[in-house]
Amino acid sequence: MSEESKRREALIYHAKPTPGKIAVVPTKKYATQRDLSLAYSPGVAAPCLEIEKDKEAAYKYTAKGNLVAVISNGTAVLGLGNIGPEASKPVMEGKGLLFKIFADIDVFDIEVDTENVDEFIETVKKIAPTFGGINLEDIKAPEAFEIERRLKEELDIPVMHDDQHGTAIISAAALLNAVEIAGKKLEEVKIVISGAGAAAISCSRLYQACGAKRENMVMLDSKGVIRDDREVLSDEKAEFATHRKIDTLLEAMENADVFIGLSMADIVTPEMLLVMAENPIVFAMANPNPEIKYQLAVDTRKDIIMATGRSDHPNQVNNVLGFPFIFRGALDVRATKINEAMKMAAVRALAKLAKEPVPEQVNIAYGETRLTFGKNYIIPKPFDPRLIAEVPPAVAKAAMESGVAKQPITDWERYKDSLLQRLGSDNKLVRLLLNRAKLAPKRIVFAEADQLDVLKAAQIVHDEGIAIPILLGRKETILSLMKDIEFDADILIVDPKEEEENERKNKYAKVYWEQRKRRGVTYYSAQRLMRERNYFAAMMVNEGDADGLISGYSRNYPTVVKPMLELIGLAKGISRAATTNLMMTKRGPLFLSDTSINIDPTAKDLAKITQMTSKVVQMFGLEPVMAMVSYSNFGSSINDRASKVREAVSFLHRHYPEMIVDGELQTDFALNDEMLREKFPFSKLVGKKVNTLIFPNLDSANITYKLLKELNEAESIGPIMMGMRKPVHILQLGANVDEIVNMAAIAVIDAQHKEKWEVEHAELK
Repeated sequence: MSEESKRREALIYHAKPTPGKIAVVPTKKYATQRDLSLAYSPGVAAPCLEIEKDKEAAYKYTAKGNLVAVISNGTAVLGLGNIGPEASKPVMEGKGLLFKIFADIDVFDIEVDTENVDEFIETVKKIAPTFGGINLEDIKAPEAFEIERRLKEELDIPVMHDDQHGTAIISAAALLNAVEIAGKKLEEVKIVISGAGAAAISCSRLYQACGAKRENMVMLDSKGVIRDDREVLSDEKAEFATHRKIDTLLEAMENADVFIGLSMADIVTPEMLLVMAENPIVFAMANPNPEIKYQLAVDTRKDIIMATGRSDHPNQVNNVLGFPFIFRGALDVRATKINEAMKMAAVRALAKLAKEPVPEQVNIAYGETRLTFGKNYIIPKPFDPRLIAEVPPAVAKAAMESGVAKQPITDWERYKDSLLQRLGSDNKLVRLLLNRAKLAPKRIVFAEADQLDVLKAAQIVHDEGIAIPILLGRKETILSLMKDIEFDADILIVDPKEEEENERKNKYAKVYWEQRKRRGVTYYSAQRLMRERNYFAAMMVNEGDADGLISGYSRNYPTVVKPMLELIGLAKGISRAATTNLMMTKRGPLFLSDTSINIDPTAKDLAKITQMTSKVVQMFGLEPVMAMVSYSNFGSSINDRASKVREAVSFLHRHYPEMIVDGELQTDFALNDEMLREKFPFSKLVGKKVNTLIFPNLDSANITYKLLKELNEAESIGPIMMGMRKPVHILQLGANVDEIVNMAAIAVIDAQHKEKWEVEHAELK
C-alpha cells in the first residue's frame, strides 16, 4: 500500500462511520418516564444534596471514580512536535481508547489552548472536580516537569504524566529482568541514556530508585554528553551531568553495560555495540524507528539483550503495559496521588509476571511454542490477560501501605475477579487472532474476489500480512476494482473461465473425474464444473496450489457447502461436519454450535459436535467450558428433544470425564452462575464461566447467533467449519469487510494448525 493510500485509510478510519474514536454511553435505564425522572429532574436532586453534604459521595453517585481526564496542550505530540491542541485531539482520543479496552476506564480527552504553565495548571485545577484522575499527555519539557509537580501537590486525585513515567515504569521492569539474565547487578552496571527529555529524566530517576547508581550513568542530548562543566544546564540535566571528560556517544558506550535510547533513529552503530561490555543490554526505544535496527543489533552481538518500542520484535517496551493498570489500581482505592511506591509496585509486578508460566492464549497469539523468561522475553506481552489481575492490585496495595488510599480493599480475591470481569466486552481475542495469523501467513483463495467487499478484505489481509491472498473471479472486474481502491500489489489473480487456465482446469477435472467416475460423473461434466469458482477453488486447495479458501459472500450457504463436502471431504475419523460461531459479547467470547449445517443432530452427533468445538476453543487458547442447552434442566422433560441432549452429555461424561461440559440446561442457568449454584449445585459448570453453548438443533443455534449479532451488536466470527480435511470456511451471505478479514485469519490459523498436526504425525510414523 502506498503512503498516500495509508494516509487516506487512516483518515477514513477516524472519520467514518462516526467521527472520532470514543463516545459517551448511558449506564442506566432510560426507556420510561420514570427512568428519566430518576435520571434528571426531580430524582437527580437527591444525590446532589448528598454530595453537597459530603463531596466524597460523588464517588458513590456519579461516574467520577472511573473517569480520567487525558489532558494536553499539544506541545510535544508523538513524533510530530508542537502541533497545537486541536491537532493533538486524535492522539488524546486514542489514549482514551486504550484506557477503556485495557482497563475499562472511561475518559474525557481535554485539549487546552495555552503554553503558559500557570494558565495550564489553573485550567486543570478548575476542572479537576469532574474526574477521579488526571493523565497528562504530550506536554514538552521542561514545562512538563513543573506542571506535573504542582498538580500533584495541589490536587487530591491521582495525577501522572505518562510520557515521563509510563516508559520509565515499563523499561525499569524490563531492565531489572535483563540485568538478572545478564548475570549482573543493577547497582554496578554502567548505563548510557541517549536523550534528555521528560521520559529520559524520569527513566533515570526510576532506575536509581531501583538500585542503579547516578555515578554510573551518562546522559546525552543533541549536543553530546551532558557534562558538569557545560555552562548552561537545566536543573534536570544538571542532575545527571557527568564529571567524565567524554563528548561522544561512542566514547560513552565503551565498556557500558546498558544503553537506553529515547532519542532518534539510527544513531547507534555496530561499532558502538562492539565496544560495550559482555552481555550488553540495549533498549532502543525511539519510535517508530529505533536507535539501531533490531536485526542489525542481534547480528552484531550474539550476546545482546535487545528491546525496542516495536511490536514486531521481542521485548516491546510499550506504555500500554503501564498507565491503564496503574490508574485502575489508583482509582479502585480512591488514591489521592500516584506516588513513587505505587510506580515501584507496578515495576515489580511487571518484572515478576515475566518470570511466571505464560498462558497458552498468549503463546498462541505470538506464535510461540512456549514463551519463557530469558533474553527474548524480559517483559510481559501487551495482550497478556493476566496484566489486569496482577498490576492494579499491586498498585492498590502500595497506595494503601503508603497512606494515600481513601477506600482500602479487604477482599483481594474478589477484587481480582472483578478486574477480570471488567474486560468481558473487550475484543482482545480478535487482535490475538490477527496477530497469530501474521506470524505464518498462508495462501488463501478469495473465491469471490470480483465482489468489492471481498476485494477490500483481501487488500487488508495482504497489506497487514495476515495471509497471502489468491484472487479468484472475473479478471477484468478484479483489475478494475483494484484500480478503484488503489490495491496496487503483485498478487495472483485466477479466472477459471479464461483460456490461460485451461491446462490447470483440465488437470483438476481429471483428478475430480478419477475420484467420482463411479458416481455418475463424466469427464465432460468434471470439466464443466471446474469453470465454477467454488469447485475450482476447492481443487486448488486439494492439489496444494493454495493452503485454504473462503467463499460464500454472494451465494447461499448450502450452495457453497456442497462442493466443499464433495471435493475437500471430512477429516479422518469425522463422520459429519459442523460449524461454530465465535461471538464477542459483553460477557466475553462465546462459542455457539452448530450454527449452519446439522438441522436436527442425534445424541451421537451432538457429542461429536461438542468434541470438535472443544478443539476450536482450545485453538484460541481458551479452556472450553461447555453447556449443552435445551428448554429443560437435567431431566425436567422426558421429550425426545431434551433426552437426546442428556444422552450426549452422559456419553461425554463417561468417555471424556476431563471435559468441562454439562447439561441439559436452559440458557439462563448456563450463563448465570448464581442461579446454577442455587438450583443445581452438583453441576460440573458451577463456579466456572461458560464460554461455549452447544445447541440441540440448527434452528436454535442459528437464531441465537443472529439475534446476538443484530440486537446486541455482538461481533461474529464464523461460521467456523469443523471436521473438514482442509482449511475451508464459508462466509455468511453479505458478510461485511471486517467479518471477511476475520474469516481469512481463521483460515490461516486453521492451515497452521493442520500443517502442525501433519508434521507431528509424520514424525510419529
